[in-house]
Amino acid sequence: MNFHDLILARLARPDYQPVNEARLAREIGVDRKQRGNFRHALRSLLSHGNAQIIAGDRIAPPARAGSSGRSGRTGGGDADVLVGRIQFRAGGSAIFFPRAVPGPDGQPPPRSATEPVQIGYDDTGTALPGDTVEVRLNRPRPARAARPRQQRGQQSAKDAARENELRGRVVNIVERGSATMIGTLRRVRSSYYVQPDDPRFQHEVAVPDPIKTPAFAAVAPVAAGASSQAAGKKNAKAKAAATPAKNARPIFKPVPRGAAPGAAPFSADPANPTNPELQTLNSKPAANAAAIVPEVGDKVVVRLREWTNRHAILEGEIIERLGKTFEPGAEFTAILRKYNLEPAFPDAVQREVAGLPDKVRSADITGRLDYRDIPTFTIDPDDAKDFDDALSIEHLDGGRTRIGIHIADVSHYVKPGTALDNEARKRGNSTYLVGAVIPMLPEKLSNGLCSLVEAQDRLVKTVQLTFDAKRRLVDTAFASAVIRSRKRLTYRQAYALLFEKDLAAVRALPLPPKHQTGSTGRALSSLKDAELRDLQTWIRQLWDIASHLRRSRMRNGSLDLDMPETKVFVDEQGYADRLEKIENDESHQLIEEFMLAANEAVARLTRGKRLASLYRVHDDPDAEKLGEFRDTIATAGIKAGDLTKRSELSKVITALDQHPQGHLLRTQLLRSLKKACYRSTPDGHFGLAKKDYTHFTSPIRRYSDLVVHRVLENFLDQPGNPAGKTAAASTGKKFRYSASQMAEIGEHLSLTETNSQEAERESVKVKLVEFFERELHKRTPTRFAAIITEVRPHGLFIELAESMTFGFIPASELSAGGDDYYQPTPDGTALAGKRSKRRFALGDKIDVHVAKVDRFKRLIDFKPAPA
Repeated sequence: MNFHDLILARLARPDYQPVNEARLAREIGVDRKQRGNFRHALRSLLSHGNAQIIAGDRIAPPARAGSSGRSGRTGGGDADVLVGRIQFRAGGSAIFFPRAVPGPDGQPPPRSATEPVQIGYDDTGTALPGDTVEVRLNRPRPARAARPRQQRGQQSAKDAARENELRGRVVNIVERGSATMIGTLRRVRSSYYVQPDDPRFQHEVAVPDPIKTPAFAAVAPVAAGASSQAAGKKNAKAKAAATPAKNARPIFKPVPRGAAPGAAPFSADPANPTNPELQTLNSKPAANAAAIVPEVGDKVVVRLREWTNRHAILEGEIIERLGKTFEPGAEFTAILRKYNLEPAFPDAVQREVAGLPDKVRSADITGRLDYRDIPTFTIDPDDAKDFDDALSIEHLDGGRTRIGIHIADVSHYVKPGTALDNEARKRGNSTYLVGAVIPMLPEKLSNGLCSLVEAQDRLVKTVQLTFDAKRRLVDTAFASAVIRSRKRLTYRQAYALLFEKDLAAVRALPLPPKHQTGSTGRALSSLKDAELRDLQTWIRQLWDIASHLRRSRMRNGSLDLDMPETKVFVDEQGYADRLEKIENDESHQLIEEFMLAANEAVARLTRGKRLASLYRVHDDPDAEKLGEFRDTIATAGIKAGDLTKRSELSKVITALDQHPQGHLLRTQLLRSLKKACYRSTPDGHFGLAKKDYTHFTSPIRRYSDLVVHRVLENFLDQPGNPAGKTAAASTGKKFRYSASQMAEIGEHLSLTETNSQEAERESVKVKLVEFFERELHKRTPTRFAAIITEVRPHGLFIELAESMTFGFIPASELSAGGDDYYQPTPDGTALAGKRSKRRFALGDKIDVHVAKVDRFKRLIDFKPAPA
């Protein structure tokens, strides 16, 4: 096949529109085996001027050169320069995310203006993680040499993803992402430097002797010219004052923002000794806080100085000591500082909260539907800190069933324009770090007055869904109500009630530890047989309807994008104690389906009534990105058709479940889809295949849901509203949002959500590495089941089955006695011992022990466990 002529013929067509290399290959009909020849022909045409690159990556005939392909993206007219945010990888390379700017005449921007751009280590300039930078696009890379025939189709998913990457280099720093960096103080001879916490931060930062730093000069004055070691005795006394007694209850203690440098952490609130982490977050600094000068091994915050020369040393100045590196309190506070999370609430907020009642008053219940005598309960994780939602079930005549989806009525207590509301909006959402939460609302509300705890009256907004005998939805209603939860259930308990026949086994399930949750509820062993059987009956009836809703949703094209997650639990000292793989089992699906149904019902109401509201939007993916993902999975042996068809995409998702690289490929699929966000327009939700969707069910932890509650409250209180006759409790003057206000709120909340997600992910990473490091000190090492997900000449990448932790087995660890040499097999899918002939192949299951942990790089090495 003469690709030279085929490309020229394609470019010469009058209807040809410039496309990128991958798209041009598909249009011509190039299959995977022919790509090397295609690239060679294209490079030849480009080098001889018979074709050209425009707009960064578009292939065009020579006649198309000029202004049409050079729509300025930086405002300066340079088509190959983009502005956006840069994120680094641990190896020093980076990925650049351009700001989307419309193309000429308002047309959608070209791929090169929206696609991530790969930046090599040597091309990052003086950029630092999170910076806004200008990047100049490079021409496409020359074609790689064709792989041996036996290796084709055996590419790793990572290799395949590099096929059509855009590449570029940083040419200017527009704005620094952060003025500070967090790390560990080190010393070489008389010089001090800070080793970054973040393995993606590639530069150590030179700092002055801490004792000579202005922030600490007044803390521990010493003779001129003395080093910080001279402050050792003074520090020892200060540390003794700040360290709890041996038998004291140790807890997570973040250093209060604005305290004196090195100040002791928050003290625990003695009013609630069973839940110290949560109490700590809203406590005041200890009165006898002792200031400590940073010493080698301490975790510190550094203010960075201007850095304009990549070949010069990056310098800074220590401005805060957070504690000893790797101690739970220091690691916790470091995440707070990095992501600008504030555990304490302003005084104005605290004063408003102090004026709220301690419990639901009779006056608050007036005008509300009363559900207190109807079976109602909550189902949440073991470590749930707050309880937003509850379910009730009623049997009506004619075989109908009414499900009540009850959501905490935060809007009753948090009024627009108050200091409490302004702070909640600023935070946007609660942030759930391992072992602790940075709440959107003060604890009196989030863990008390609004939380739907067991055996307490609570105000709610209710969505009533009525189903007929065939489990078809026949009626929807909305109400302000009051409930009293009969039982706080964990997912583990709900699952047992669904499927366990032996009540004794159900009773034996333990309560979650008190230090991990906002409320344990009563033990199942304390329930009478009749009460336990009633609970079991209600849950099974709820699942009968929920499972029908789920099957119907999947038939309508909803995608099963849920991925198992690893939950890290901590002990009372704050150290990682155990890991648990959280599957999306039937107990989770039961809650999920009713929450989705409630969110959809409210969104349908607000759109139908043309009410200014907030919607959860997930835009349709780009066909080109899905095409590239199809090429990626093809190299992993998964064949797929047109992924723009939901049925085909669903088949691929199912196929990934059993694939050894399934987790990695699922992650790449999610990256091929667009990110969900908040908008003031009901633009639909692609992943759920829903036209109407919002967030309504978590107002304790999401400000978006609180806003939607206010919209619903206004609707319920309208004169003549049928739902309002018995359902709406009047709360006085109403606040109505405009469409522009909703748009502004949506944009802000999308940003706070992303910030919290990044903080939560980092918290998990830190604690996972901590957990596996503790394994190194065990007398009897734990045996972990793993699967080989990638084969490289220097070793094996693995995923632990239960914790979904990724790690690496160096090739040197494969030979227990060191008397064998492992090298790749001809097809590249296994490592084989030269002497023993033992093979470790892609997809193989293997038991491993922890071999090495690097907490700074956050890397875990494993070794095969003895047979």
